[in-house]
Amino acid sequence: MASSTSQTADWWDHLQRMDESRNLSGIAASAGRILVVLSETYAQAMHRDLLALAASGADTVLIGGACDLDGVLRIPANAALRNALGGTLTSLNARMAAVWLQHCTPGRLITPAAKERWTTWVGQAACPERYARTPMSDAAVIDFIKDMKSRYPDASRTRLLRLLRDKGMACEQKRFAELYSSTIGQR
Repeated sequence: MASSTSQTADWWDHLQRMDESRNLSGIAASAGRILVVLSETYAQAMHRDLLALAASGADTVLIGGACDLDGVLRIPANAALRNALGGTLTSLNARMAAVWLQHCTPGRLITPAAKERWTTWVGQAACPERYARTPMSDAAVIDFIKDMKSRYPDASRTRLLRLLRDKGMACEQKRFAELYSSTIGQR
């Protein structure tokens, strides 16, 4: 996984050099429509390709992304849908795309009716999450990881983070992953 927009852009350029079929405009031209699901970082890295896609005239829906583009229907990431869709914020765009497709008219990617159904569903499903979790020091997180791994040796990192958060404690996912790796690597 790339850690910066420039690394992500390098990755995308490399993929395109290896396989010309990854050209979004070409894919859209042959299909007449395309659904693109991207995080903000990857959308920034692929901005030139997204502009070309927007100019292609194909029916294009962008789930997530970084900014609105003329010629593309963008459905911005919406964390308030996480409760209705389940899972983590990391995979939210993919789950939003699946639900967008459920609201589409068969064989069509963009219709006024689909937009209306989507808007109605979002209005009903959106539920902003508010957390009142207590921040933890690195030492406290490490102690928690050691304790939980001794109780539940087969528990995944994701499961342990969920247990920590369910106890009303706060730890950002990336920080937890780093502490988990350094702690489990010590055993």
